[in-house]
Amino acid sequence: MKTFFVYALKSLSRNYIYVGLTNNPERRLEEHNKGYNRTTKPYAPFVRIYLEELKTRTEARAREKYLKSGIGKEYLKSLL
Repeated sequence: MKTFFVYALKSLSRNYIYVGLTNNPERRLEEHNKGYNRTTKPYAPFVRIYLEELKTRTEARAREKYLKSGIGKEYLKSLL
């Protein structure tokens, strides 16, 4: 059974938090830091500030959507 992860990255160079969904968080962080993602490339490098494991892609997508909302972003900022 595949596991999914919701993660949040904080840019070290700018005031930017990115929230995403993956099945391999280590690989995904490396991709962001190497500039493979056009959306996050201008904000690299990143450190991971949040990681949550979920059982299904549906659950992970719902959690990702919440963390991208205003209240979700406030929660992530409170972790810093």
